[in-house]
Amino acid sequence: MMRTLLDLILPMECGGCAAAGVAWCPRCRAELAVEPIVVEPRVSPGVPCWALGRYSGPRRRAVLAAKERGRRDLAEPLGAALGSALDWLRREGELDPPELASLALVPAPTRSRAARMRGGDPVTRTASVAARALPRCTVAPVLGLAGRTRDSVGLTVDQRQRNLAGRVQLRSGSSIPPRANVVLLDDVITTGTTARESVRTLRRAGIAVTVVLVVASA
Repeated sequence: MMRTLLDLILPMECGGCAAAGVAWCPRCRAELAVEPIVVEPRVSPGVPCWALGRYSGPRRRAVLAAKERGRRDLAEPLGAALGSALDWLRREGELDPPELASLALVPAPTRSRAARMRGGDPVTRTASVAARALPRCTVAPVLGLAGRTRDSVGLTVDQRQRNLAGRVQLRSGSSIPPRANVVLLDDVITTGTTARESVRTLRRAGIAVTVVLVVASA
């Protein structure tokens, strides 16, 4: 009954293609159920970067809907797709198998104001879904942003670097399981600036990032 009433007020549509009557359609699910691809951002984080595909089609529309239109339900299909990609990376030897090492998924840092406006951090929600599907996998939200940072949309590479320089910090009291494979997760990698600053911050704390994995590469 509640679902029917909500559909009358806000008709359900696919977050990837706007098809009516379903939150995530089989075609968009198939679009994300692919082997991840290697990407090379303009600013290298110093570790391998993988993406489910380019920032277009269902990936782009789903990321925007989750971030800008409050579609919290999209954490489920996006997280499931990232979980499948992580399983593939384990099987292909890019990550250690669960018998040898656990996985720690570290969401990329986001601005506190943006997270509040979105009812929480979409990347952390997505990471939690991915972790549930994998053995020996936890979410470690250990990164935060200190001071004032601008929204990165529209900034040049140099402006992004100045915007984030020294502002990605390890949260106090945060921890990552010892000997875990650490995966930095994000929704989109554009220039690679956020990934690089995040990897640097973790490295200074003695935490080695194994790979970066994102939903889409711009």
